[in-house]
This record gives sequence, C-alpha cells and structure tokens, in this order.
Amino acid sequence: MSPIISPSELKTLSTENLIILDARVGKDVYQNYLEKHLKGARFIDLDKDLAEIGEDAAFGGRHPLPGIKKFAETLSNLGISEDSHVVIYDDKNGANAGARAWWMLRSFGIENVQVLDGGIQAAEKEGLEFSSGEGIVEKAELLKKEGWLLPTSMLENVENELVNHSSTIIDVRDAYRYNGESEPIDLVAGHIPGAINIPFSENLDENGNFLKPEILKEKYVKLLQNKPENLIIHCGSGVTACHTILALEYAGFQISNLYVGSWSEWSRRDGKEVARNI
Repeated sequence: MSPIISPSELKTLSTENLIILDARVGKDVYQNYLEKHLKGARFIDLDKDLAEIGEDAAFGGRHPLPGIKKFAETLSNLGISEDSHVVIYDDKNGANAGARAWWMLRSFGIENVQVLDGGIQAAEKEGLEFSSGEGIVEKAELLKKEGWLLPTSMLENVENELVNHSSTIIDVRDAYRYNGESEPIDLVAGHIPGAINIPFSENLDENGNFLKPEILKEKYVKLLQNKPENLIIHCGSGVTACHTILALEYAGFQISNLYVGSWSEWSRRDGKEVARNI
C-alpha cells in the first residue's frame, strides 16, 4: 500500500475498517476540529497522543515519543485495531503531525496507514464530505506491543555515527534555521556539526503535494551520492522529520532512522557543539 493517498482515492474508499484521523495542530485546534472536519474523522493530539512531553527538553527533545503502552491505549480509544485502514490528514501538507502519526502507527505495527496528499485543503477542493462535532467511537481491543518497530536513534547514536562517518545525518528544517540565521522555536540557532540540510518542503511540488515517487527517488539519489546509505533524519523536535521519512518510503527507499530528540535536544544538551553557516 502506498503511504500517500490522494483525495480522489479517499473519496472512493470503502468505509469498512476505514478510520480517518485529524492531526492538525495549533491554537484552538480542537475547537477547529469540532467546527469542521472530514466526515467521521477522529481527532489525534500531537502533544497528548503523539508525544509524552517531559520537564527538560535536553533529554528527549520537545516531542519525545510516548510509552508504547500509552500509545496502545490511544489507539484503543480511537477504535484502531490491527486490521484498520487509517488515513491521516493535517493542514500543513503532512508536516504538522500527519507524518508523525503515520510513523508512530507504522512503528506500532499497524500496516495499512496513509497520509492524505494535500491535507484538508485538498480534500475540500475535491468535494469530500465534512461534518462537525464529535462522533461516538467504539473502543478497539487493546493491542500489546513490546516496543517501537521502526528504527530510532538517540543523541549518543547520532554522535557516534558522525565520529565514525558511518551515517548521513539529514536536518529537514528550513535553511535559515539550519544556517543559524535565526531560531523561532528552540533556544539556540544552528545545526548539528556534520549534518546536511534538505528541507522537508523540497519533498513537495508548487501545489503542496508530494512529488511523484520517481522524482523523489531521483532527487535523493542525486543528493546522497557518495554519502553513507544509513540515514538518520531529524528536525526541531522529531515531528517534521517524519515527513522526509514518509517521502523516502514513498520513493521506495527503506525506512530511515528517526532521531526523535532532534535539534531541540541537541541544542540544549551541555557540551554539544553547534555549527552555523553565517
């Protein structure tokens, strides 16, 4: 199953086993969800459901992963079981929490998971049906898992890989943040020394849709020429990094390592070097 689904494809899907998740973030986001969402969509919250925010972002970053048991409860409450077909959307081309939810569901072991290309805006243009309020959700059986299935990296892993030159570390933030020109979210501007910058926005075309798989593949083969094949992807807090992992999967690459703590952890940890291109 392709990890990306178009609004026209969603329009023709059978509703059997289909669960749509609204993964928008921002101010008053839950109220926005209640006022208008794709018909039948269930709300999933970045800070409460897709992360377990600690007291100190120097250890885990701004959006550390929740415990596997806690996420299992979230899926149960959303009515998601192993045979569910889950389609996720947000309003930022998958880069809000759409791709993060995709990564977590896949890493939990749910196989049939897709992100809606173009998000809620594209769905509206396509004429998909919308509704308001919150529907009744029948809980699913609680699934038991021992841990996340997809590869992740800790800060120490990233550091070792850089020293050994055995991985390519990709920073998917905007170039001005990577370069250290300014930093709108974290405390320090700059990037991890040795990381290369491929902004996640370059996965998209001028309309905000994912580039075709063959174009993405050609692009990344060219960008990563003569670099180690083992990829570690990071961003500010491990959310938009999933957008590039999703794009790479769409292009036919194996799923890359996610550095969950990302820049928000690295830049706060005492003694870690910071690089700037200014």
